[in-house]
Amino acid sequence: MENRVCSTESVNGSCDVWSCQKSAAASADHLVIMVHGILGSNADWKFGAEQFVRTLPDKVFVHCSEKNMFRLTLDGVDVMGERLAEEVLEVIQRKQNLRKISFVAHSVGGLVARYAIGRLYRPPKKENVADSTDDTNEDDIKATIGGLEPMNFITVATPHLGSRGNKQVPFLFGVTAFEKAARLLIHWIFKRTGRHLFLTDDDEGNAPLLKRMIEDYGDCFFMSALCIFKRRVAYSNVGYDHIVGWRTSSIRRNYELPKWEDNMNKEYPHIVYEERCKARDAEQSELISTEDDGLDKLEEELVAGLSRVSWEKVDVSFHASRQRFAAHSVIQVSLILPSCMHPFILTAVLCFLVIWYENAIHLLGIIMVSSVLMCKEKQKKLLRK
Repeated sequence: MENRVCSTESVNGSCDVWSCQKSAAASADHLVIMVHGILGSNADWKFGAEQFVRTLPDKVFVHCSEKNMFRLTLDGVDVMGERLAEEVLEVIQRKQNLRKISFVAHSVGGLVARYAIGRLYRPPKKENVADSTDDTNEDDIKATIGGLEPMNFITVATPHLGSRGNKQVPFLFGVTAFEKAARLLIHWIFKRTGRHLFLTDDDEGNAPLLKRMIEDYGDCFFMSALCIFKRRVAYSNVGYDHIVGWRTSSIRRNYELPKWEDNMNKEYPHIVYEERCKARDAEQSELISTEDDGLDKLEEELVAGLSRVSWEKVDVSFHASRQRFAAHSVIQVSLILPSCMHPFILTAVLCFLVIWYENAIHLLGIIMVSSVLMCKEKQKKLLRK
């Protein structure tokens, strides 16, 4: 029997999704925060949220962020990050049984989530495990995110390196004149968020926000927070994403972009490349940066900074799909798409949320097959009508 899903939406638009089975809902202690992109809303993640709960009914409680919807996404990454941090704390306060936390964020939402976790970071109360006693709470010797154990930080088509630079915004066709003009004009369209994306902000003489976010800055522990997640995963479109380029979403230098193969995996044809990138220290990053003198200096600093933590990178291509020109939205699996269109991307993300499963890839296969079968059944029913 299919797991039924319950959801509620507040006056402000806040959307929570959980299992309708009381026993399952009571044991769900893993909070999943889903963050939409620019000019988006919590509805963008509703389908994804429901699938998470159906797959892991006794494990996850999903909250689709609502504090930064529509025009509020133009207020700036920092302002949105502050709002998201407050929103997360509100959810934690009203659902007392939560123990773990994960983030799944699309597009600019990934930057907002990175800012928010920097504000939510709580350092360990006990610096040395040896100082702990039998009465010491285990949480006191671990750093947390809002008091919860950080598990997965997953971004989907997020411009981690910003949108400046050659081919970082593909619809500008890589034409230098267009890209320079965009840097000068973008704030007229996307306001303060546009300045942050193109790294033209200089609030009170400070470095661009995205550069500040590769360090612990003031009372924002951006990198300390990112570091304590058990997994960090970046999903990227290798092409047909006209909003966010492959390089910026996969946190790579130009010469690091891999050669991908069509139909590399027959079971998951749209996932064309996967790699696990180990954390690099500053010296390693400095050596790599000397290999290409043509690199944008600021972009290199962002790549090197974010590479100080390990990442799992999943490259996706919809080149054979009729929806390829909407790749930026298709990879998110939003409500505007038929629910059986691209289940494998969503189930791949689901796989990362199943913690401590040694055979997670087998689980992914099971979910994938189930999704495809469900789609076929839906198609048959439609044909009968």
